[in-house]
Amino acid sequence: MKPRAKLSASMTLTQFDNGYWYATELKKFAETIGFPSAGKLRKDELEKAIKLFLKSGEIKKPTKRNLSMSGIKDIQRGLRLDLPVVVYTNDKETEREAQKLAPGLKRKSGVRYRLNRWREVCLIKGVKLNYRDLVKEYIRLNQTKEPFAQIPHGRYINFMSDFLAAEKGATKEQAVKAWRKLKTMDVPKNYRSWVESQKQG
Repeated sequence: MKPRAKLSASMTLTQFDNGYWYATELKKFAETIGFPSAGKLRKDELEKAIKLFLKSGEIKKPTKRNLSMSGIKDIQRGLRLDLPVVVYTNDKETEREAQKLAPGLKRKSGVRYRLNRWREVCLIKGVKLNYRDLVKEYIRLNQTKEPFAQIPHGRYINFMSDFLAAEKGATKEQAVKAWRKLKTMDVPKNYRSWVESQKQG
């Protein structure tokens, strides 16, 4: 299999999707082509913005959320359940308050990511949140019985999950080794591509 293409403004969408790019690479590339506030974007937002640029040449802000983290952090104002959520920073106090309302609550993998996306969507829609709302949603997510849907851009997490589920008896170390090899290939970064590469290898 051929190696992945280099990150450039002339690459195709397929080449971009088949590559694996670190957040630092994406930020540097976004800055070179003129994206404002590139350093404040999440990796998934950078990927979305760059893909739009490669497709149409358009430079457009990929998110409606407020990229400014200026001002006093909520935790510095003294967290309490009726405090409005303004500058949230994944505070441990959220988990502590959740334990008070739901003693013995176990943290489910992927909850923090989903809690932050839920919070962002609410604030973008103009929904006023306080920390009681945040704690209740944190508890709800952790108590969800059904598996979370795979994160669209979480290729490493999704690959590891699929690899370990399909490769009976495989260790995490074997999965990581397979992922590292897959990252260097010019193919989609998923378990199916790994299986195909093994057939060709």
